[in-house]
Amino acid sequence: MWDAYKKGFKGFLRLERSLSENSVEAYLRDIDKLTQFLAASGKSAAPGAIELADLQQFVKWIAELGMSATSQARIISGIRSFYKYCLIEQITSSDPSVLLDAPKTRRHLPDVLSFSEIEAVIGQIDQSTPDGARNKAILETMYSCGLRVSEVISLKISCIYLDVGFIRVTGKGDKERLIPIGSDAAKYIRIYKDQVRVHQPIQSGAEDILFLNRRGKGLSRVMIFYIIKDLALKAGISKTISPHTFRHSFATHLVEGGADLRAVQEMLGHESITTTEIYTHLDRDYLRDTLQQFHPAFRAH
Repeated sequence: MWDAYKKGFKGFLRLERSLSENSVEAYLRDIDKLTQFLAASGKSAAPGAIELADLQQFVKWIAELGMSATSQARIISGIRSFYKYCLIEQITSSDPSVLLDAPKTRRHLPDVLSFSEIEAVIGQIDQSTPDGARNKAILETMYSCGLRVSEVISLKISCIYLDVGFIRVTGKGDKERLIPIGSDAAKYIRIYKDQVRVHQPIQSGAEDILFLNRRGKGLSRVMIFYIIKDLALKAGISKTISPHTFRHSFATHLVEGGADLRAVQEMLGHESITTTEIYTHLDRDYLRDTLQQFHPAFRAH
């Protein structure tokens, strides 16, 4: 149904507004995101049936996926242009986007790092030391999989399935999810696990925890924070960054690259998945394909 509206909108942008092909494609991607949201929400509404509340839910959704305030504003601008077209063509009799504002976030969202900045941060690690080998594996995994800091410090060896390229993560509310893991992250996990961790003392209760400190215990959230701060400083990056910056950048790079919002949402943690589904889960190829197509680190190989 929406294909016809998108086609008409494309013609309107080209002919009536004389926009460049890049600008036209950007506007169409904004509408694609809206239709993906509607599909994921179970709404198959035509443009005229969409209300302000639906658009507000959409903006809230993209914000939760890691879209920056600037990107949200651009998407809202695209939706407003689409509804101007709908009014001109009498597809709709009203414009629900008139009162649509970007949500005012109470807390400041962390800065997003570009892919080259992520590489620069990770590139500061001295891999010749045991701590360096561990930190390399941690940061590659955080960016490859979009993990929360609590998820990376509690990652279990028994939940890593490198043979099929997935890890199983326990997130908020004890929800489990499967996330594809990139070949680089998998490689550095293997190096750390097989060449460094095996030579460490391991405290009771930490036998299955992947990432350990020198005393053989699990790492703290603060430790990850200091590791990342120190590397950013060495890389000459002045942005305010934290462990969450890696998760935020993971989502933003995927979404702004054109990845399906539902796939990104699932990877960030909304699905309950049991251990046995690791080999049968229907979406796993789709999630991997999404990352290979849209994630800079996956695309680089």
